[in-house]
Amino acid sequence: MTLVEALIGLAALLAVAVLVGAVMQVRQGRARSHVRSEIVEPQRLGADGLGERATLLQFSTEMCSRCPGVHRTLSALASEHDGVRHLDVDLTHRPDIARHFQVMQTPTTLILDRRGAVQSRIGGVPNPHVVQLELARLAEETADV
Repeated sequence: MTLVEALIGLAALLAVAVLVGAVMQVRQGRARSHVRSEIVEPQRLGADGLGERATLLQFSTEMCSRCPGVHRTLSALASEHDGVRHLDVDLTHRPDIARHFQVMQTPTTLILDRRGAVQSRIGGVPNPHVVQLELARLAEETADV
């Protein structure tokens, strides 16, 4: 292999890495509404109940450096909305929950409706504006019922 071929191979590898990184960055913090419909049982998570209108379910780990900031953000958002509760579940010693909810990164946030049905999933640090929009959408749907 010549030096030119090695440099071309290195440039191609770098381009692929940049592309993959850009795609991952774009997907971070965005809500995915097309999630499997599941009713979350709060007792399984160690909680005594869900929010009356919605629940912000955060999955964290002890080693997650971004999780404390997300906890503060989601707690503040929940306190700004009547009937919205924030639950933070530490997955460090609960791999069963991580597997069940297919959590591949922390933080991961699930937005649940009043029944506990998963409405949205956000991988990474959630954008507060996106969470606000999801809560407004849920409030609208609840008002229509």
